[in-house]
Amino acid sequence: MKIVISLGGSLIIPDHIDYNFLKQFKKTISRLNKHKFIIVTGGGKIAREYINALRREGLSDKIQSLIGIKTTKLNAMLLSNFLNLHVLIPDSFIALNKMIKKNRIIVCGALGYTPDMTSDGTAADIARWWKADIFINMTNVKGLYNKNPKVYKDAKFIPEISFEDFLKRVSKIKFKAGQHFVLDQSGAKIITKYKIKTIILQGIKNLENCVNGRKFTGTIID
Repeated sequence: MKIVISLGGSLIIPDHIDYNFLKQFKKTISRLNKHKFIIVTGGGKIAREYINALRREGLSDKIQSLIGIKTTKLNAMLLSNFLNLHVLIPDSFIALNKMIKKNRIIVCGALGYTPDMTSDGTAADIARWWKADIFINMTNVKGLYNKNPKVYKDAKFIPEISFEDFLKRVSKIKFKAGQHFVLDQSGAKIITKYKIKTIILQGIKNLENCVNGRKFTGTIID
């Protein structure tokens, strides 16, 4: 299978670089050697800290987004080299296309500035371009809820949702640079338009089970 993973920056660097997570991720991707992967890293906490400082100074959303993009690339370089893949990462679809023809695994960050798009949206767009079999969004919650589970104890988990219902839910949220939600509005529009099967999940074991067609905990969007 061709699989795109949007790997949340909050998993790579929750407060500091999570070395144990990176080691487990490396082992899992190595075991899943029948599949091809493009892994798109998010900016996470580091991106939000930069963005929040710029926001307090009243700088534009574009400036905030551009610095957020740089942090996704920094995380991508960290992961790519941790996986012993590539010293440099692709920064365009042209570069990505050249590399994917020769390599089973590619790691990248955001590929460029697009208004109202996070690295999740970039990952969804790559899944569209590559005609991926599945798009997996790895985050720090087990899937989609009817409201923020980190704020509301009575939040209810949603194991499966249609593209259309998911898009309606996401469209109610006003975009801002560095937003922290399971998938941004641009990504939701892309997976809906092109009917890209999407999984939101948490944890290395769930990732491995999902790819291997076994039972896993997460939200399926189809």
